[in-house]
Amino acid sequence: MIKLENLTKDFARVRAVDHLNLHVGAGQIFGFLGPNGAGKTTTIRLITGLLHPTFGKVLIDGVDMDERPRHAKERIGYVPDHPFLYERLSGREFIEFQAQLRLMRPPAFKPRLEELSGLFSMDGWLDERIESYSQGMRQKVATAAALIHDPALIVLDEPLVGLDPKSARVFKDLLRQRASSGATVFLSTHVLPIAQELCDRLAIISRGRLIAEGTFDEIKNLQDSNLETAFLRITEERERPELKQ
Repeated sequence: MIKLENLTKDFARVRAVDHLNLHVGAGQIFGFLGPNGAGKTTTIRLITGLLHPTFGKVLIDGVDMDERPRHAKERIGYVPDHPFLYERLSGREFIEFQAQLRLMRPPAFKPRLEELSGLFSMDGWLDERIESYSQGMRQKVATAAALIHDPALIVLDEPLVGLDPKSARVFKDLLRQRASSGATVFLSTHVLPIAQELCDRLAIISRGRLIAEGTFDEIKNLQDSNLETAFLRITEERERPELKQ
């Protein structure tokens, strides 16, 4: 579903993503981990077409993001770490607006909206203006808007921020259900227990480079430790030679 080929992104004097090669198959929940400043959010913005690579390729379900961006993006549902919502719209209006941007007609998106609204317990708030929403409610609206068109690829950057435990559990169950139905979930998080609980495979990057990839057990066994300790050791080992320069 996702194929990154020598993906590289430069900003002025900083190389945020450095020759990144990664393949994520359909039906997986894939965890994307790394310390602050590792290049995770930049990589996600490249995958979703919000940024153009300096060089290299992003293929979404075989479609080149640079050559056919509209066709690639229509396969994606994206929830950023800080979703932008139109404050003066209601949650319902915002989600319907996103559905219409996807060229969905009301008979297609209205039943889906009702399903998602019930799933996330949003019924009592959907017709209130977004400016009155809590952080958790905003996250639910952003998530529903990303899922309204039933995307083949769901890209999430810190998706559980602000969600209460019940909503977080519902959301994790939904991701598992979507993956079991053949969708791909690409998940970036700093919360390692979430990655351990949810993800079929994991990748760790540091300074824009891939430094480890595999199942939870494979990465854990690299350091003969739990995921947190393995993550810390792997990233420290990657950074130590550069710190000596």
